[in-house]
Amino acid sequence: MEKPEIIFAGDRKIAVNVLRYLLDSDVRVSGLCLPNIGSASHDEQLIKLCNHLDDDRIFRGTEFKSESNKKRLERIIPDYMISVHFQHFIPKEILEIPIHGVVNLHPAYLPYNRGWHTPSWAILDQTPYGATLHFMEEEIDAGDIIARKRIEIKPEDTANTLYQKALTAEFELFKQSWPDLAEFNYTTSPQSETEATTHTRDELKKIQKLNLEQSVKTEELIKKIRALTTNKIEEAAYYEKENKKYYIQVDIVPELELDSS
Repeated sequence: MEKPEIIFAGDRKIAVNVLRYLLDSDVRVSGLCLPNIGSASHDEQLIKLCNHLDDDRIFRGTEFKSESNKKRLERIIPDYMISVHFQHFIPKEILEIPIHGVVNLHPAYLPYNRGWHTPSWAILDQTPYGATLHFMEEEIDAGDIIARKRIEIKPEDTANTLYQKALTAEFELFKQSWPDLAEFNYTTSPQSETEATTHTRDELKKIQKLNLEQSVKTEELIKKIRALTTNKIEEAAYYEKENKKYYIQVDIVPELELDSS
């Protein structure tokens, strides 16, 4: 059977890992979509892995949406487009180009936590968490599910530790699922819209400030600080004193780990 031909869109280390795995699987990568220079973190590594591509097959930012580049993508006639932490919205006319569709890897247990800051909202909303491989639709993180992997949220987890677990789960899930996709022998299941939750990029900012005059349950305060302990200090919970912000992050260590140290 002829190996699938794909367009790859992504960034971050997880995208490098997935692309390297695909190339080792002898997949034909015929196009590469990357974030703009300055906002990308691993673009150089992705380009190096695709050194067989001509410059007109590498698209930056939203270049892939232009009419001329849309025609370039159509001429490839890809079996799939693979999206791994790709930060740009993919419109319907691009979603319809691949024969089998656009496959997206998302760090959440869909339909829970569509959108941004998925580990933070899983902690705050106490919703299931994990990794999902699904076909994309126009609506954010909608589309039929190919496979999911559940992650237990432990009392010591912060948004950052949970996200690191999700990255590992995403890669494992993709490797488990790709052989069937490569043979075009896959099954899907629809997402439950009644269970779906969605959060926008700016929602986290609305809950960061702590009111020092407000009485709250200790459990709720700890939960909020855990959820706002990401890899970015500017996303942390904070309080203000004398017009200055003081950010708070937390590191939670279970008793058994203390005993063994």
